[in-house]
Amino acid sequence: MLLIYSNPESWAGLSAEQREDLSRSHQGLTRELTDQGLLVSAAGLADPITTRTVFVNADNTRSTTDGPYAEAKEHLAGFYLVECEDIDQAIDYAARMPDAKHVAVEVRPVMDASGMEM
Repeated sequence: MLLIYSNPESWAGLSAEQREDLSRSHQGLTRELTDQGLLVSAAGLADPITTRTVFVNADNTRSTTDGPYAEAKEHLAGFYLVECEDIDQAIDYAARMPDAKHVAVEVRPVMDASGMEM
């Protein structure tokens, strides 16, 4: 899974042209991954302000907080789930994410239900 992180300060610093270029680049990469049969799924995520973090306490009571739990400027903004031959191929695609020029793109293997890497 290629996890795209965003930082509101970095995003605000981009010009309209840079934002449009990011969008076009994502469209091109999505087409390429689809044409190669590698794309399983991809999506952007809603603004972090819409996040709810849920905890179940030791007494089985539920508590919910608004927003992400982590106190960080960056937040998970979207993902691509791709079927790669190995981690190196996934890293190559992560490096081609247009966001990688501005923020982090994390590569993380997806685990199946038994806890083994797929």
